[in-house]
Amino acid sequence: MAQLPPVIISTLDLARLEALIEKQPDSDAVRRLEDELERATVVAPQDMPDNIVTMNSVIRFSMNRTDETFTKTLCFPRDMDGSKDKISVLAPIGSALLGLAVGQSIEWPGPNGKPLTVTITDVEYQPERAGDYQS
Repeated sequence: MAQLPPVIISTLDLARLEALIEKQPDSDAVRRLEDELERATVVAPQDMPDNIVTMNSVIRFSMNRTDETFTKTLCFPRDMDGSKDKISVLAPIGSALLGLAVGQSIEWPGPNGKPLTVTITDVEYQPERAGDYQS
């Protein structure tokens, strides 16, 4: 795999994600999320740059350097409601999105184990940017 780009996570997201991990059985998805949290730069929610993917952000991204883009809300598993507009942070690509900045790419194992390249093209909504520190 290529070198991983830097990631930034808020103290609030870190606390919530660590609590989530404690309740999950061991799996590849949980280990990948743990790895991302361990390498992240952690900042206060009020200090979060507005171009970073945080929990509950609405993001636009492309996969495998194609022109096709996807718009999804990065959410906690408890918030998954069957909507195709949401992606769980525990989904194969979910933890890859967390903490990336607009323009950054990451190579990540896809659902079938083959590597995917994910590129963030926009953060349409970010709770921290909107002053919403409770979602």
